[in-house]
Amino acid sequence: MNSVAPRPLEPWLLGLGGFAPRRRELFETAVTHRSADPDNYERLEFLGDAVLSLVIAEALYLRFGDANEGTLSRLRASLVSSTPLAQVGAEIGIGEVLRLGSGELKTGGFRRESILADATEALIGALYLDAGLEVARGLVLRLFQSRLAALQPEGELKDAKTQLQELLQARGEALPVYALESTVGEPHAQVFHVSCELVLRSPPRTVRTRGVGSSRRGAEQQAADAALLALRSE
Repeated sequence: MNSVAPRPLEPWLLGLGGFAPRRRELFETAVTHRSADPDNYERLEFLGDAVLSLVIAEALYLRFGDANEGTLSRLRASLVSSTPLAQVGAEIGIGEVLRLGSGELKTGGFRRESILADATEALIGALYLDAGLEVARGLVLRLFQSRLAALQPEGELKDAKTQLQELLQARGEALPVYALESTVGEPHAQVFHVSCELVLRSPPRTVRTRGVGSSRRGAEQQAADAALLALRSE
């Protein structure tokens, strides 16, 4: 096994939320990429995705009492897609404790969006198995508190692309540019990967988000959701 753990795990967990794991091996697995060990975070990622989805869905259901199923689903997707998940992972410093193989270390895998997002989900899965749903719920709500608070009830019934366009126009900024990055799968079951790029003037910067969907429009909506979240979280 060729891997490096840049920071000790226990102090990081204590700093994250005072967690003293009962089953340390779960958290070791949660920060282990498949390039480092066959016993990696992928199964915990699957579980953590379900826990995260449940907690966020419940929070949205309670907050947006007038929203229909489609709106709630879109709001949930805007919070638990790869880009915001990776942002959360970066904020808590999960890249600093990741166990990566030498190849991933050389190519900066500890900063890669997909790895940060997957490991964050795996962490939630590990905490769920180690301490139960209530503790896992507490962590999820704390990590996503600012993003949940940034959602605006008055405007959320509009689709994400419309909201993003209106927000940019109100700020005197250029409109977003959507680009189809790739299409994978058979013709009857294609998955579209789309990017959304914002070139902003005040302050000068570029914001780039991504979305995935079973249609190009759906992928663009997800990318727009992520861009809205990035702007509102600043």
